Amino acid sequence: MKPLMRYAACALTVALATGTICASERMEDVVVQKAQVPGYFRMPVGRFTVTALYDGSVDIDSALLGGAGKGTIRSSLAHAFLPTTAPVQTAVNAFLVNTGKNTILVDTGTARLFGPRLGCLLDNLRAAGYRPADIDTILLTHLHPDHAGGLLTADGKMAFPNAQVFVPKADAHYWLSEAMERHARPDQRALFKMSRDAVAPYRAAGRLTVFAAGQPLRDSVSAMTAPGHTPGHTAYLFSSNDGDLLVWGDIIHNAAVQFPHPDVSIEFDSDRQQAVQTRRRLLSYAGARAVWVASAHIAFPGIGRVGVDKGSLYRWVPAEYR
Repeated sequence: MKPLMRYAACALTVALATGTICASERMEDVVVQKAQVPGYFRMPVGRFTVTALYDGSVDIDSALLGGAGKGTIRSSLAHAFLPTTAPVQTAVNAFLVNTGKNTILVDTGTARLFGPRLGCLLDNLRAAGYRPADIDTILLTHLHPDHAGGLLTADGKMAFPNAQVFVPKADAHYWLSEAMERHARPDQRALFKMSRDAVAPYRAAGRLTVFAAGQPLRDSVSAMTAPGHTPGHTAYLFSSNDGDLLVWGDIIHNAAVQFPHPDVSIEFDSDRQQAVQTRRRLLSYAGARAVWVASAHIAFPGIGRVGVDKGSLYRWVPAEYR
């Protein structure tokens, strides 16, 4: 065999043996897998087991943020490698807490109210090893459709047939009232009907509880009033001997901006000044006690702690995968 032919044969043998032969010379192309893993994340908090459930994501325009200069908001976004002019991807998370006595779901996602990128909660609940019928308690932080819309199936029936649904009194008084709807801004009126529709079958079945501040809910669970985002916005504290979990709903909509700048509010807040006061109070509470925090709109899984730096500057410390 001539030297050049021997060299070519050797090179081909090495390429085949090492897999370095280019893709165009292979008999078949590599299959690219595009499916994402199921959206759930599980971790222990004291004697409880917490499962974060991903409902999907929605894009929120940073122009909806106010309370600081545009330059401050844009620099905070850029510092986190987020777009400064285009909408920012925002997660929608819910949280299942198994206390040993109860299987409690805090918020329910959106179902299909806001498009195909949302409404994944039931699929992820099943992937996490639970059935909708396993849920005996649902605690709603508030009645916005991205938190209460998932109460229903596609045909308008109860998605969680064995659950008792708890709604804060001030939110029920506002969002379930047709009189309030008539006095609301035109761009918000559709939200009232979504809220009434979401709870209607539970109310008809005697499975809706409207609770006042201080009213007992479930063992080891207490409600913390957190108004501002909505009139009755509520956080839930799960207390265990070995650790606490604060599920705080919509205290933060943009982590990159609102942790370093808590005075920044969002247009969705019903009372922006009150929302800022509540945010500062709960950031201080969570930071001082180092409790675990579960947040509806921080990047999935939305579980972490609040770090406090010099000058009372807050930062998000996400939970590590375990």
